[in-house]
Amino acid sequence: MTGSVPRPLAAVLDGSTPPGVLPWPADRPVEEALAAAREAGWSGAVLDLAGVADKAEFMARCADSLRLPDWFGRNWDALADCLTDLSWCPATGGRLLVVTGWQGYASAAPDDWSVVEGVLADAVGYWRGTATGLAVIMVRGRAGHGA
Repeated sequence: MTGSVPRPLAAVLDGSTPPGVLPWPADRPVEEALAAAREAGWSGAVLDLAGVADKAEFMARCADSLRLPDWFGRNWDALADCLTDLSWCPATGGRLLVVTGWQGYASAAPDDWSVVEGVLADAVGYWRGTATGLAVIMVRGRAGHGA
């Protein structure tokens, strides 16, 4: 299936390109990305931010969707710690995080969104070059599951 996903993700999954923060077309189901990741031996998770308008909601959504550990303190430093200490989420291959519905939060809280982008980019950089890299897909538009 990796041949049917957009080239940037396919290149990450086959190891020819280091993981990064990648766009995903709004008209493609995110399940395609998750299936390709599974096929490549990666684990995957979806962080759906639809309806999130503030930091508290964002942190709650992260805790629930990503099944963050009990020690997650629901602040930026704790989120960064969870994404760079993934001992709570063991993987044999890489990890794919698909972020959907983020545009509303980015508009409602642009300063917080800027922090989110930095935390995600730093986490991707932290895992780059390891056998369990982290890639993040930012779904464009209003797409989501099955879109």
